Amino acid sequence: MPQSASAVSPTGEQWVIAHGHQEAVITEVGATLRSYTLGGSVVVDGFGPDEWSHAGRGQVLAPWPNRLGDGRYEWRGVRAQAALDEPELNNAIHGLVRWLPWRLEASAQNVVSLRCTIRPTPGYPWSVELRCEYRLRRDGLVVTTEAIGAGVTAAPFGVGFHPYLSAGTELIDTATLVVPAARRLLLDARGLPTGEVQDLAGTELDFRAGQVIGTVRLDTAFTDLERGADGIARASLEDPLTGRGVELWADDRFRYLMCFTADTVETERRRRSIAIEPMTCPPDAFHSGKDLVVLEPGETWEASWGLHPH
Repeated sequence: MPQSASAVSPTGEQWVIAHGHQEAVITEVGATLRSYTLGGSVVVDGFGPDEWSHAGRGQVLAPWPNRLGDGRYEWRGVRAQAALDEPELNNAIHGLVRWLPWRLEASAQNVVSLRCTIRPTPGYPWSVELRCEYRLRRDGLVVTTEAIGAGVTAAPFGVGFHPYLSAGTELIDTATLVVPAARRLLLDARGLPTGEVQDLAGTELDFRAGQVIGTVRLDTAFTDLERGADGIARASLEDPLTGRGVELWADDRFRYLMCFTADTVETERRRRSIAIEPMTCPPDAFHSGKDLVVLEPGETWEASWGLHPH
């Protein structure tokens, strides 16, 4: 059974799951993936039990991922104003549930399932029930999310996840990155989409064939994802010297991958890992309406992504 590692942690209860040489820790606050290791080697660069998540580390991003300009929006005649938790850019960022306590639904040695209810607030005047399951299998970690319309009216919804991935290199500069994206959204100085999209063929940001990251700085919303016959998009990070690495996969509900090379995090952790963030909708989607999920009352929506370390 998962263990409750610390009753006094800043992120509440700590549920430990394991399978073979894999171990992951998920927290009560935010259903956050605090750590994930393979044979003691770091796969997800998270944080310690006596810390709390900075720069989105391991967090669930819902009911919207990424940035929401001015925090102000209107959807089907309902106006809302979310708190500006990125005040330097006048944005709301990464939704609401990453700071909320989640309740345990079920657990076993290799799986934990958590639930969180979003109730109407000035920043999001709708009700949604969320369920997030973390399951370790022989080949890696699977994260499945369910969103259920829990109110009397339809609700707009989007979700993302924020794992920082490591291939064991001291800096990501020497690692090889694969991102299966043909285009990227152009963003303004506030990190909001301008409405323009750039084809990546022939540019330094075309990572489809894989290239060493080098000095490239990314805080980039990739889209037009190439997928296998199974509908899965696959990104990866690998140390070309050791072959150690991790593949991130996402099903067809996730249409965007945000990649962040951690150039603006606390100094000692800059470029130590890269955030590859599967998102169902682009930044500022509550303004644009682009790729929003519409949850009707009682409707259940589901999506999955995961990690294959090697």
